Amino acid sequence: MKHIQLSHGGGGEEMDVLIRDLFYRHFSNEILLRSEDAAVLEVNGKIAFTTDSYTVTPLFFNGGDMGKIAVAGTLNDLAMMGARPLYLSCAFIIEEGLPYETLERIVVSMKDELAKSGAKIVCGDTKVVPKGSVDQLFINTSGIGEVVLSALSAHHLQQDDIIIVSRDIGAHGACILASREGIELQSALSSDCATLWPVVEALISENISIRAMRDATRGGLSAVLNEWAISSDVCIELEEKNIPICDEVRGICELLGMEPYDFANEGTFILAIDPCDALRAIEILHRFSMSSNAAIIGNVTSHKAGRVILRSAWGSTRYLERPKGELLPRIC
Repeated sequence: MKHIQLSHGGGGEEMDVLIRDLFYRHFSNEILLRSEDAAVLEVNGKIAFTTDSYTVTPLFFNGGDMGKIAVAGTLNDLAMMGARPLYLSCAFIIEEGLPYETLERIVVSMKDELAKSGAKIVCGDTKVVPKGSVDQLFINTSGIGEVVLSALSAHHLQQDDIIIVSRDIGAHGACILASREGIELQSALSSDCATLWPVVEALISENISIRAMRDATRGGLSAVLNEWAISSDVCIELEEKNIPICDEVRGICELLGMEPYDFANEGTFILAIDPCDALRAIEILHRFSMSSNAAIIGNVTSHKAGRVILRSAWGSTRYLERPKGELLPRIC
């Protein structure tokens, strides 16, 4: 079996072979293949620019892998700002001894995820470090997108805005936790990892009045909504019975005494919508398999500015607090 050696990051022949036979072969496009020190890009109007690093363990899990997350995560950050994803950079930090086939499997997964949005990896970097210096593989991706819907912001929520979640929450966090801790489940719980641009593009093309969007990654639903409530100085009130949570996620949370609202997601986003467009937004979301159970979960009020209030099915209320501490490291 072929393994990654330190020489693959040394700048010589072995590194050149790795780049050309693996990265260029799978990420091939006219900009990348120029092999310049920097990619020269053509972008019209405003752009959105983001970066993220990925250290998830295990590398492969039900519904995804580190490569899929590295692409989808960065594309989703662009989409949440109303930006059509165009270009990505990608840097690999590889532990000496990583099987070549493992790295190729990750790269192929990245290529497949890129195809869902049409974005291209146009520049990158490769470092190979001695065994033990990193845990198998770390990936950094940065993204550039063309802004097609301006004025999306956590600061723009208004009285009576409707809060929508695109699908059931907590699947990614629960999936990683179950995989890492060896929790046996009766059904095949899968991460929600997905590229969200196709759904967002449909909402934009139908002129839905969106105040804000955010993918609910680390910190989950509670982190996003608390940030919005503070940033816009509003109260967000939620109906607990309307928040979609699958049985597997509920079971893991009950077993471990955790809140599903704090669990990370990788293909779930939250929207604040003008009330006039809320039902139409739900109809559009339901066209896509990844958001087929999208739901209205609450609204914006002036009851307690800066707070998120969760109303139970029995009529009692409590504050939904921001997550504290590190629930689960190395999740994305």
